[in-house]
Parts: sequence; structure tokens; C-alpha cells
Amino acid sequence: MMQRESAIWVCRVPVGTVWTSPEKARGIDAHGTGETVKINNWLESMNEEENHDLTKSKRIQTQLLYGEPVIVDGVEGDWARIVAIWQPSDKDERGYPGWIPIAQLAEIEAINELGYARVTANKAQLWTLDRKPLLAVPFNAMLPAKEAGGYIRVHTPDGDALILQDDVELAADYDQVATGSGRDIARLGMEFLGLQYFWGGMSSYGYDCSGFSYNMLKANGVIISRDAGDQSRDGQEVEKDAQDSWRIGDLLFFSNEEGGWEPHHVGIYFGNGMMIHSPTPGKAIEIIELAGTKHERELCAVRRFAQEE
Repeated sequence: MMQRESAIWVCRVPVGTVWTSPEKARGIDAHGTGETVKINNWLESMNEEENHDLTKSKRIQTQLLYGEPVIVDGVEGDWARIVAIWQPSDKDERGYPGWIPIAQLAEIEAINELGYARVTANKAQLWTLDRKPLLAVPFNAMLPAKEAGGYIRVHTPDGDALILQDDVELAADYDQVATGSGRDIARLGMEFLGLQYFWGGMSSYGYDCSGFSYNMLKANGVIISRDAGDQSRDGQEVEKDAQDSWRIGDLLFFSNEEGGWEPHHVGIYFGNGMMIHSPTPGKAIEIIELAGTKHERELCAVRRFAQEE
């Protein structure tokens, strides 16, 4: 597939799911693989076993948000092999690789006149230029900004659109968001308490553990790797056996084997021996005390990304 020199490929649905391979998508996943994505309908259509199978069978790699750019490496039938360039990964030096239905991508002109408008609301309404509802976009979606005012004019896969200034913040680039503190990271996480875990989730419709940590840090000006294993090798190492040295906003990593190294889970330190995390399928984002839990036994690393608590 040829790409015009002045164009980029972007996600054209509110949340696009990136799969390990096209064969991993099941019939029950139709709401997540169609030209029109309905995340809530998809989640509600799965029973507990089908939801857990997303994890067990490693069907999903990650997700894209509306307007997020990708590299298209090739197309096979109705599917595109892509790299999500805003999501660092050891799997590909260019970003996070995987497959997505080609109908969920659009080729648009590469524009960056006033930087980006980052969605700060849980969901934000996009409007057409004549003030008709277009679609709702999730938290942390970033769209090129063209004009500022009470409404920000943004460049989208559906043409120019408007978004309320109160629902966004402007940034010079996707990785130049205003830097927050560790407390800002933890406080932001609280806004998603009760949100159901979703394997591969990267949106305010559902996060997995590392999608949650990635997005809370991204919203506070820190771009980290997409997956927990890679995240555990980023940032500044903190002594895991000296809890007094941990700061609010540090990332805590956990291994399946006591004393093991390869992390299977990540949470955000909340202070006073607590963490906030997106636990596992069937559960929701919560704050827990570490003492006396399996997490206390499985802790394998602590990493710091915020410059100040």
C-alpha cells in the first residue's frame, strides 16, 4: 500500500483494537472489528469465559485512539499490518506492531499547525463545523489543533471538527504534554476507579494494567513503553525492599514467581503502602493495600518516572 508523502494513516474509530493476527478475532468480537466500533456492546456481549479468553489466548496486542497515527506495513484482505508509533515497544523499534481491520484506518493529510489538543475529559464530544454531533472520543486522544477559541478546531479522520476547549489541553506535540508530579499521576488514576479491566485496553472504555500506567503517565507528560515488561526497564530504579524510599506515582511491578524478574503486572504507588491498578479480567480499577497480599510477595521492581512526588 503506497502512502502519499504529505499523508499519514490514523485510526478512524474512537477506539481501534490491534490484534496479534487476523485469525485471533472471534465471531463474538464483531463489535470490535467492524467499520463501526461499539466498545460497550462488545464488552457486554462477552461472558466471563469469553472475556478471560482474550487474555488466555493472547488475542489482543493493544489499542489505538481516534486520530492516533500508525505505519502501515502491508495489507492482507481486510486487515492491515501496522506499527503504533506513539507506543514504544521492544517488539519493534518503530513502535507497537500488530493487525487492525483496514476499515478502522484512514489516510489523512499530515497537519500540525498549533500542536495537539489532548482530551482531558473521560469522553469528549466532537462536533461538525455547523455544530452537529460527530462522535465521542476517549480520554487521552490527541488531535492536531488548527484554531483555538471557546471551541478548538481540530483535524480528524472525518475532516475538520470542533471540540470544547474545556475538554482538552493544548500541547506542542504528542510527547510534549505538561509534566505532572507523582501525586498528579495517582490523583488522575482515581478518576477511573470502578472502570472494568480490559485485556489490551488503552482507553477510558477499559484499561489493562500497563495500558492504565501508560495512559496516566502520558497524561502527565511522560511517554513510557506500552507493556509492563518494557516499562519495568524504563525510568529510574528504586530499591524495591525499601518502601520508605518509594514515592507516590512510582510504578510497582510484579512477577508470577516469588523472586522472579519478568513482570506480569504493574500498578501505581498510591502512598502509605497502597497502590492503584487495573487488576485482571472481571475486576475493575481499585486502590488496595499491599501488605498481606500476593502482590507484596510478588513485587519484583519499582521504577520512577515523575521528577517530583
